Amino acid sequence: MHICILGAGRVGSAMAIDLAKDKQFDITVADHDSNALQKLKKIKGIITLRGDLSKPAAVKRLISEADLVIDAVPGYLGFQTFKTVIESGKNIVDIAFFAEDPFKLDALAKKNEVIAIMDCGVAPGMSNVLVGHVSQLLDEIHRALIYVGGLPVVREWPYEYKAVFSPIDVIEEYTRPARYVENGQQVIREALSDPELLDFPGVGTLEAFNTDGLRTLMRTIKCPNMKEKTMRYPGHIDKMKVLRETGFFSDKPINVNGSRIRPIDFTSKLLFPMWELKEGEEDLTVMQIMVEGSRKGKKYRYSYFLLDRFDPATNATSMARTTGYTATVVARMISQRLYQNKGVSPPEFLGKKKECVEFILQGLKERGIEYQETIEEIH
Repeated sequence: MHICILGAGRVGSAMAIDLAKDKQFDITVADHDSNALQKLKKIKGIITLRGDLSKPAAVKRLISEADLVIDAVPGYLGFQTFKTVIESGKNIVDIAFFAEDPFKLDALAKKNEVIAIMDCGVAPGMSNVLVGHVSQLLDEIHRALIYVGGLPVVREWPYEYKAVFSPIDVIEEYTRPARYVENGQQVIREALSDPELLDFPGVGTLEAFNTDGLRTLMRTIKCPNMKEKTMRYPGHIDKMKVLRETGFFSDKPINVNGSRIRPIDFTSKLLFPMWELKEGEEDLTVMQIMVEGSRKGKKYRYSYFLLDRFDPATNATSMARTTGYTATVVARMISQRLYQNKGVSPPEFLGKKKECVEFILQGLKERGIEYQETIEEIH
């Protein structure tokens, strides 16, 4: 099988290296950044192609020989790229986390007989898989909570944060209104709202805040109370609120000494170098998922906990591992014909198939990423 990965960033590179270990796959990685591609050229089994991924015509050319595409472009290019791949009749696994409604492309994917799996990372991604999985084990789900954070191990002033995925997508988390479900109704709150402190063994105290991470779960899972929160080291919320409320994250141009600039472009130039995770710097990913519901008149709580760290053996960041390896395991699952549903599939659709959940969890475990499950009866 020929797999083309669109995007050669940290996650895209980690996926390419992981898939290249399997002789059954021919791997191509495409990106506009020649420096990012250069790092992959020395690796056996990987072919690199340079092209402008912002142009659909270029994307169609780059994926023309592929049997399956993994989309790892930034979120603002995600929907366009997802559509282009589907139009080309190629199966796709997506981790771009675009804001648009993916189901608008469902009819097109079915018409072109394409398997299109979206949001296939850690959260959204594995969080959806596990919520979908529990929904099949219980008669009813009453509550679902997801807490997730990707963080540097070393905390450095002033932000105590490093962007372990696309920085522009990080800022989107701080500006996009957060949607969640409360008492059966959709509620919209501003991002960074409703802070709470949580303690995790091996990590310490983190602060959690509302982000728009439930995504398709609100549409596909019947549950009266669902919420997803992002976690950072304490103090991060206030700093991001100051920048946001001052206008530093605005995309509306302003006049500066006769020039029109977008504040977000200026902010990005200052923030992104400070947020860059340097070579060899270690990160961690922590996630807690709790799903409560009932089965045959009894109440249960299913909990899943993940704590993953930078892997010095492969020099892969934890976020690249937990996000990227989810996508590569799902790509393997498709290649083995365990999931063949045509159309757009969010990860919770995979979670509703026991064989898919077992395959994904085992594949991640083999790569050192292990989700700890706890099941309790609630009295």
